[in-house]
Amino acid sequence: MEIQEYLRLFVEQVRATSILEWLAVGFGVTEVLLAKRNHIGLYPMGIIAILLSLYLKLNAKLYAESLLSMYYLVMSIYGWVIWSKRKANKQEALPVSWTTKQELQIAFAIAIGGYFILYFALINFTDSDVPILDAFVSSVAWAGMWLLARRKIENWIFLNVSNIVAIPLMWHKNFVMFALLTLFLFIVAIFGYFDWKKIYKKQLLSKK
Repeated sequence: MEIQEYLRLFVEQVRATSILEWLAVGFGVTEVLLAKRNHIGLYPMGIIAILLSLYLKLNAKLYAESLLSMYYLVMSIYGWVIWSKRKANKQEALPVSWTTKQELQIAFAIAIGGYFILYFALINFTDSDVPILDAFVSSVAWAGMWLLARRKIENWIFLNVSNIVAIPLMWHKNFVMFALLTLFLFIVAIFGYFDWKKIYKKQLLSKK
C-alpha cells in the first residue's frame, strides 16, 4: 500500500511539473550527452538549462543552489571561450590526474568554508527553509567544480556527494524532474570516475 501511495504521489508530481522545469531538464540532459561526446554544443545547451533552473530555484527560495547555478553559468561561458580558443590553436588538453595532498586540502577548505559562509548568509539574510541542505549541496559542488576544472579524478566523488543530497532536496521542493535529472547525473558521475581512471592509466602507458 505504501508503494502504491509513493507511485501515486510521483505521478501527481510529474503531472504538476511546469513547462519551464521540463525544458530545463531537457536542455540539461542534452548538455550531458554532448559532454560525453566531447562536443562544444554542450555549452550553449548548458547555459540555457542553467538560466531556466536559476529562475525556478530563486522562486523556490533555494538561494545557495541559485548561487551555484550562477557559478555554473560563469564557468560555462568561460569553458565555451577556452574550448573555442583551444580548438583554434590546436592546444593539448590538461591531462587527467589524481589530486595531490595540497589540492585535496584546498578542496576540503572550499567545501567546509563555503558551507559555513553559505549557511550564515542563508539564515541571516534570506527566508530559506532548508539552509543546511542548500548550503551543503552548493559548497561541496563548488569544491567538485574546482577539481573538475583542474581535471582531477576525485572531482566525481565530490560532485556525487553533492548529488546524493541534492536528490531529496529537489524532491522536497517538488522539483521531481530536477530530482530525476540529479539522479541521472549521479549515475553519469559514477561512470565518469571509472572512465577518468582508465584515461589516467592510458596517459601513463603512452609516456612509457
